[in-house]
Amino acid sequence: MAEKPYDQVVDTAPDEEGYERGLGSRQIQMIAIGGAIGTGLFLGAGTAISKSGPSLILSYAVAGVVIFAIMRALGELLTYRPVSGSFAEYAREFLGPFAGYVTGWTYWLFWVVTGMAETTAAAVYVRFWAPDIPQWLSALVFLVILYAANLISVKLFGEIEFWFSMVKVTAIIGMILIGIGVLTLGFSKAGDTASVTHLWQNGGFFPKGIGATVMTLQIVMFAYLGVELVGVTAGESENPRKTLPRAINTLPWRIALFYIGALAVILSLVPWTEFQPGVSPFVAAFGKIGIPAAAGIINFVVLTAALSSCNSGMYSTGRMLRDLALRGQAPGRLTALNTRRTPAFAITVSCLLMGAGVILNRLVPERAFEYITSVATVCGIWTWAMILVSQIRYRKAWKGGHLPPPTFKAPGGTWTSWAALAFLAMVVVLIALDKDNRISLYVFPCWALLLVVGYQVLKRRNPQAVHGLAHDHLHARDGNVDTH
Repeated sequence: MAEKPYDQVVDTAPDEEGYERGLGSRQIQMIAIGGAIGTGLFLGAGTAISKSGPSLILSYAVAGVVIFAIMRALGELLTYRPVSGSFAEYAREFLGPFAGYVTGWTYWLFWVVTGMAETTAAAVYVRFWAPDIPQWLSALVFLVILYAANLISVKLFGEIEFWFSMVKVTAIIGMILIGIGVLTLGFSKAGDTASVTHLWQNGGFFPKGIGATVMTLQIVMFAYLGVELVGVTAGESENPRKTLPRAINTLPWRIALFYIGALAVILSLVPWTEFQPGVSPFVAAFGKIGIPAAAGIINFVVLTAALSSCNSGMYSTGRMLRDLALRGQAPGRLTALNTRRTPAFAITVSCLLMGAGVILNRLVPERAFEYITSVATVCGIWTWAMILVSQIRYRKAWKGGHLPPPTFKAPGGTWTSWAALAFLAMVVVLIALDKDNRISLYVFPCWALLLVVGYQVLKRRNPQAVHGLAHDHLHARDGNVDTH
């Protein structure tokens, strides 16, 4: 096994991934916003409110700080080496080919099950207008439409996602302004009862205790899943070292406005005791205001939010699956690009597996969203943990003089990353304590076993493919490079 210093390491990414760098700053900004505004906020918040009351606002704020730390760690890695493989590529480089293999496949699984969750949510929203339409049928129709949309060029994808996200952003800002108007001017049917005192009345700010608030952190973390999507766009961004840091730095105000601000307003409009699990709190709150068609309009917006997030998920699964294939960790056929330079075959495979969500909607429609989100949350936590660990190893290599310093330094350095890792570990414990969500902890070991078996089979069939994935692979420990 040969060894050489870090400064002789060759970039492990292919020189040309074959993608079109067609995503500009405008699209990247809106994809960053849109990927984080979806089912978790619009549908999952109803369950979280019923479990913790107004203190849910605090949960979103605390989790938001951790998410920003994760994204700044990712920002360091993205500006060091922007590639579409993103987290999987960094895990390969700093933790080994097996870590990259597990991370790539797990992030792919995450977006597959998230796609299931988003189509499930969209089907629930359709029942607002057409309660007789089977939930599984709506989910299937949306899946087919979004699949077709994802076979277009990346420029057109970026433009469609831009306008999807614009609808969500405009609507949330509009809802906040209307809510503030109701609270200050007292118009509409809700004007007489709406009050910020709802935030501490009806049992106080912690009506079910601090413990109940802590338990909602797992639901809150699911709402933030998708913020890391900007990392996958690195291989198709026009100027990733400029646009990606800018998108990451807007995260605090996005959290403050879209999550904390929006929840504070709707919990002031309507007492928390009136919100029900499985019902969008936004639809419920503005339905009580009495503005003509308000509930229908908001339901359309949250439907758009779910479809937008699912659309982003299809984009991500296609790129991640192709990245795995380029490294020999998935069937070679998945590397194929169509004439529009999109990974059509990889998208098709991912979309077919998202169809399992349609089956789940058919078999257990009342529990589909809960099952799917619990699995997605654990997959997301793994991905975030790999981002943090990779950043810690990168910093060690940089300080050892083996790699160039970051141009977009994370505040707090590795201390912040270690604190974020501890928080993620706590969330896993919370999932284990929740009888409704611990199913994900049963699923994940099965997934891990499947990955281990697959990796061993891959090594035996084509060892060059496994060990050639990260040419001149980095081992951050001992300051050496393992070239296998």
